[in-house]
Parts: sequence; structure tokens; C-alpha cells
Amino acid sequence: MARMLDGMEALLRGEVAPPPAATLLGMRLASFAPGEACVELDASGAHGNPMGTVQGGILAAMADAAMGWAYMTTLGDGESYTTVEMKVNFLRAVRAGRISARARVKNAGRTLGLIECDVMDGSDKLVAHAVSTCMILRAAPAGER
Repeated sequence: MARMLDGMEALLRGEVAPPPAATLLGMRLASFAPGEACVELDASGAHGNPMGTVQGGILAAMADAAMGWAYMTTLGDGESYTTVEMKVNFLRAVRAGRISARARVKNAGRTLGLIECDVMDGSDKLVAHAVSTCMILRAAPAGER
């Protein structure tokens, strides 16, 4: 876990490049704490759909990133994870401005984790709510490789 947290801290300090998908979309890790993470995006017309609102996939990607970073704070040494399932409820249209995805781990079990995320607009109104299930991946013992 220390290696992942060190990487997240280096990312916040600007010492390492963000993941390619984050760079492509323009989102960034804004903060994290044990079991929590916040991702921000300054939405513009480049994030829009034909109706002029931020495309739902952008909001889902923000939630996915925030939930992933929140879950990473709970992992042990030699562990990584994969998302097993994710659900998003889109509640309000947003056109432009600062959007934040605030994730928190609801339960971190031995194998599965339940994480939720509120996506908020610049006025702190709820835009979307997401829930994901993540599964811990552990390195196989030497005899099982």
C-alpha cells in the first residue's frame, strides 16, 4: 500500500504524470485520505454532448477514477484491484465549470470492496451518484505462477 500512496502523493505534488486517461479528459486527483479521494475537472465545451451538457461518460469516468483512488488507499502491499461492477445515476445536467467527484469506501472486505461517489457541480449540487464493487488482486504464490 505504501507504494501506491507514495505515488498518489507524488501525483498531488506534480512530481509524476497523471494516468493517460486522466490527462486525456483533463481530470486530476485533487485530494485523498484513508478510504476517500476527490477528483476534479474543469468542464468546457470539449466535454460536451450534442445537447451542450457534459457527456455522461465523462461524469462516469470521473466517478470511476475517484472510487479507484479511494479504494487504493485501503490496499495492502502486493495488492492491486479491478472494478467488477459500476452503476451511475445521472441526476442533473451540467454544462461547464468545476466538477468534483468525491468518493468514499463504504466497505473494504478481504476480497471485495464497496465504494460510492457523489459527483458535484460548481454550486455543490449533486450531478450524479455512482457505486462500484472492486475486487482485490493479489500476486499468486511462487508455486502457482
